[in-house]
Amino acid sequence: MLRGRQPVGRSGLPLDEALEEVVLGAPRRYTRLQVSAAAGLDQEEGRRLWRSLGFAEVADDAVLFTQRDIDAAQLMSGLTEAGVLDPDVREAVARAVAQQMSRLAEWQVGLVRRLVESRPEEVTAQQVLEITTAVVPALQELQTYVWRRHLAATVHRSLVTSGTVAGSPDTWPLVVGFADMVGFTRTTRRRSTAELGEMIERFGSSTTEVIADGRGRIVKTVGDEVLFVADEIADGAAIALGLLRRVSAEPVLPRLRIGLAAGPVLVRYGDVYGEVVNIAARLTTHAHPDSVLVDRTVAEALADDPRFAVRPLRPLAVRGYRNLHPWLLEPNS
Repeated sequence: MLRGRQPVGRSGLPLDEALEEVVLGAPRRYTRLQVSAAAGLDQEEGRRLWRSLGFAEVADDAVLFTQRDIDAAQLMSGLTEAGVLDPDVREAVARAVAQQMSRLAEWQVGLVRRLVESRPEEVTAQQVLEITTAVVPALQELQTYVWRRHLAATVHRSLVTSGTVAGSPDTWPLVVGFADMVGFTRTTRRRSTAELGEMIERFGSSTTEVIADGRGRIVKTVGDEVLFVADEIADGAAIALGLLRRVSAEPVLPRLRIGLAAGPVLVRYGDVYGEVVNIAARLTTHAHPDSVLVDRTVAEALADDPRFAVRPLRPLAVRGYRNLHPWLLEPNS
């Protein structure tokens, strides 16, 4: 990629500033104080909102913001005034959105970088600007499409087919699974960055396919581990065993160990919380490579299912759980 200070376009802006203007869709014109005032937020509210979005502190007089920043701040303020977005959760919502968008932005910039670097001829600063100008709208359209599809699926699942735990609208009966690559840190020391990139890509694509095919959902992927949920215990068990089979067939991937637990789970801002999540994580830590450990709830639910076999193991002494009873889950051959 070219250095960011090369002037481009009719405006003569340095490349980094011209790219930023293309991405933001408008030039910088306002300070943070001006954005806050236009949205009816006091200075401290504006500062907290900016931090919640995951951005570093900026000087009050720094001209870094565009009309779109004002529009977004006014939208959030308007939702609060309409009673849709309570003030005490506004920053939490901003954090949840920002965490997802930050990872997406890293991937998208990497995509544009690879597109530029894959060209056989030397690329000028003007060409980089033109490529970015062409790609960004397409990425935005694709992003909106995927968001709407996931929104539709979640609406159907949450409002039509599923039921919350009585008295708690954010708590759902779910099966929660962690799938962890064994020896990931040791493996990364022996591989080049290109090999590491291939491994991460294969892990992501393999787990995504298996979990989606099994009617599950990925909550998040953190390095060498994927956290997933399913509405039905049998689906979660099938996903876990399917992940073991799929990853064992991928020569570039280390072996997996998986923990599975079921029960009431707090679902908030795109993440899951509660004892069920903690138990699944602890079971994963104690699982051997190529194995799935499950809790009592999962084991009892699968006891009469001919597709699965569950075998009780000795209790685990883990922090916070003096006698955590694991069961080994296997396919019923």
